[in-house]
Amino acid sequence: MGVHAIPDSILRLKNIGKTFHHQGAALEVLKEVNLTVHPGEFVSILGSSGCGKSTLLRLLVGLDIDYSGEISLGGKPVTGPSLKRGIVFQEHRLLPWLTVYDNVAIALKNATVSAAEKKDLVQQHIELVGLKGFEQAWPHQLSGGMSQRVAIARALVNRPDVLLLDEPFGALDAMTRAYLQQELQAIWHKENITMILVTHDVEEAVFLADRIVIMEPNPGRIKRILVGPGAHPRDRNSAPFNTVKRLALAEINGEDTSKGTHQTFVDFNRLGEVRLSW
Repeated sequence: MGVHAIPDSILRLKNIGKTFHHQGAALEVLKEVNLTVHPGEFVSILGSSGCGKSTLLRLLVGLDIDYSGEISLGGKPVTGPSLKRGIVFQEHRLLPWLTVYDNVAIALKNATVSAAEKKDLVQQHIELVGLKGFEQAWPHQLSGGMSQRVAIARALVNRPDVLLLDEPFGALDAMTRAYLQQELQAIWHKENITMILVTHDVEEAVFLADRIVIMEPNPGRIKRILVGPGAHPRDRNSAPFNTVKRLALAEINGEDTSKGTHQTFVDFNRLGEVRLSW
């Protein structure tokens, strides 16, 4: 398979706002969200329940276009769902009457490629997620982790510019979740695809992401952006990893780590110090 990331496929969010209206009352759930995600970057959006992170992901997918501000991918406005943006949800949403192979293939139903190319793409992506030999298995025969791998293959088979993930491992046990985090990281590294992960799991965000975008609620906005602890693969027990993890937890818990800053860089040559970008 070729490289996913395209040089001009920059994702930009400019002054994003979102308000829900119910029974005459207005609830502002997102306010002045600004973010640029570069091709091949892995960004985690982290925050407590109710901070608007899943709402933001819906806007990025194009499932909701009733918002203020601008979202663009490769310079083109996001005005609805597109094959350029794949999505994986917390629930795998596999069709129970289709095999693993057909659950992946259905994503190519409207693709403008030949039948032979479709067959190759489906097989390549089943193998990419480590499910070779399970092509004819049914969803009820799969574990939760295997089902999510099928969902990832289905989201990637159209070769999107960006893969969006809405807490994809949240319903899994701790061991399976840790294993699939490693698998997702390997896929990201191999495919060089832009990934945006919404999660409330601090360790997951720090393990996977180049940058960790921390959101605060009422209304949802970006509070701080932390840079991940060095190159991949990462050691969860290392001092750099736990430094960033502590900073992220402190931000979510409302501790005053650094007044008036927006993006935080950790100098791992001098652990305990924080270099701040104004």
